[in-house]
Amino acid sequence: MLKDMASSDDDKLRQRKVLKESPEHLPFRHYDGIAPSPLSVVQKYGGRRFRSVMLIFGLGLAVSFIVSLVGRRSKGIAVRSPARFELMRKWRVSPDSWRLRFALPSGQKTLRNDLNIPTCISVRYVQPSTQGDGKEEVVLNKSYSPISNPSKEGSFDLLVKAYTPRLGGGVGTYLTSLEVGETIIASVKAERMVHGSPLISHRWKQIGLVAGGTGVAPLIQLIRICLDNPHDEARIRLLVVDRREEDILMRDELDRLATKHARFSVAYSLTGGDSEGDWEGETGRGSVEMARRTLPLPAGGDGSTMIFVCGKLGFVETWGGAVGRAPPLADGTKGPKIQGPLLGFLAEVGFVASEVFKY
Repeated sequence: MLKDMASSDDDKLRQRKVLKESPEHLPFRHYDGIAPSPLSVVQKYGGRRFRSVMLIFGLGLAVSFIVSLVGRRSKGIAVRSPARFELMRKWRVSPDSWRLRFALPSGQKTLRNDLNIPTCISVRYVQPSTQGDGKEEVVLNKSYSPISNPSKEGSFDLLVKAYTPRLGGGVGTYLTSLEVGETIIASVKAERMVHGSPLISHRWKQIGLVAGGTGVAPLIQLIRICLDNPHDEARIRLLVVDRREEDILMRDELDRLATKHARFSVAYSLTGGDSEGDWEGETGRGSVEMARRTLPLPAGGDGSTMIFVCGKLGFVETWGGAVGRAPPLADGTKGPKIQGPLLGFLAEVGFVASEVFKY
């Protein structure tokens, strides 16, 4: 009997210990690896208190999410958008094109915080009314990729062609007509994804670049990023296509880079009458044979080779197929570009879609 009473006392002690440490007494701690159910918490503390706790928890999550978005934006873009940029210097590089150097806002060193990602800005221009009544102003936005390395501090350079002004156009003429000391309003655009990543340097062993006219500007930035990275060993080959020899943009700079860096080479092709006579470079808008002579060879999509094509829509289509466009965004701006199927000379040479990017 004494033995039974002792056993009963031991059972009661164990029951009190279990009750004290049970999930109902510790609703927000794990018990034997199992978390308490929401129902047990409600039963223990009442619906009103539970709703208050969950409301506070939900607000905390919302605040954390907003902070993460702000942090993500500030991590990528260093300059608040839109911002004013003052023209520091301008000089002519061809009969109708200029190199423009703009200062960054006070206190800002670079356009982006990540100096390995190419930068691009959207310039805002209010086109005056053609009737002089001030009621038909048109707000235009045009994208420009700086030709300077994203790591350049204090300023950036644009390569701009002054096209003939027209309704719905004329941003280039507006920019090239600016005087030193005047300002523009521009926004830093979001990073551009190139087959899943915005990074360019230290990614491929062979890079080919095909530029038509001013399409060379964004590609110059890519060249600088790769050549200025001491850990990047990619072989870079550039083909520039222009109408006349005097239309070749940044030729002296490109030739200088080719002389300085053994892993970079450049070829030029002319499509106009100047291609005859003393011209020793390539001729024509492009061909399968020209692609084989001036660009890396296809690698079967093994990830070692990338070809970038940049220029007017017709030029890009000739080399790699047409570029599509997603529907306009809610604010009325153009939708993002869609690569579309790989066609043209590059497809005929044997490249696959993962080896080509229409920039």
